[in-house]
Amino acid sequence: MNFICPRCHGELQKKSEFELFCARDNLLFKQEDGIWRFLLPERESHYARFIRDYETVRRFEGRFSPDASYYRALPFKDTSGKFSADWRIRAASFRALQKILTAESTVLDVGAGNGWLSNRLSLGGHNVCAVDLLLNPEDGLGAWSHYQSQFTRTQSEFIHLPFLTASVSTVIFNASFHYSENYEESLTESLRVLSPNGKVIIMDSPIYHNADSGEQMVAERKSAFLSRYGFASDSLRSENYLTYRRMEELGKTLGIVWRHIRPLYGVRWRLRPWLAHLRGRREPAEFGLWVGMRAICATISYFPYIFKDFEF
Repeated sequence: MNFICPRCHGELQKKSEFELFCARDNLLFKQEDGIWRFLLPERESHYARFIRDYETVRRFEGRFSPDASYYRALPFKDTSGKFSADWRIRAASFRALQKILTAESTVLDVGAGNGWLSNRLSLGGHNVCAVDLLLNPEDGLGAWSHYQSQFTRTQSEFIHLPFLTASVSTVIFNASFHYSENYEESLTESLRVLSPNGKVIIMDSPIYHNADSGEQMVAERKSAFLSRYGFASDSLRSENYLTYRRMEELGKTLGIVWRHIRPLYGVRWRLRPWLAHLRGRREPAEFGLWVGMRAICATISYFPYIFKDFEF
């Protein structure tokens, strides 16, 4: 993939095989340990506490392994046995994604984490770039070394992507969109790098019918983190969840037509909302995939600004 300056979107000069320079902003971007570093200097402090808190939680939970086979088996098998239920959901979402990405394409895996999705898509013939803030070798971009596939690794944030305008066919927010501090800005930047007929896909972010349930989830999460880790992990003003109304608003504001896909997670998953209601609990989160296209490019079956549900 060809890179541009994430600040001014200007051309970069090649200083060496592992160095690119923006003369306009006097910025040098380097590839270190196989990862291109495109996080702007003024944004490093903004994300420092979030990265520290996030990595602390993930390491405490044990979301890593010294064995390369653990990473290569994802999402279809969690060889650690610690988060098998989570990975069953991710596997179902990935199967649905495979039906959407039928042809070889250029894909940004945004919020790539340990790179499992980039690995799978690369093996499927796609040209992939994994994008994340985390660099560590257990649960961040540094885990690329466990894979035998080839994909680009880039440290960057959602709203300052170092890619040419209209150069990407698909942007996938990989269980990461809810970490955005501004949904409109994140989607606008995605639309910039997308080709005219490109797709933006929001995968495995929690969604609710009722925003109150989302707010309750956030409060529960903060309380649990404070009790377990001594911090609330709220250094970013993330929106934290989606609602169906919010997705409709984003579609109208940005001219995106959404198609909502609900993977088949099983009978127990279908029963969760009913059981929660019977027990007097808040609405449980849904996940799935939101597939968006520019309204001007969408086919008539999308019906502008109205999302339709499909089950895979």
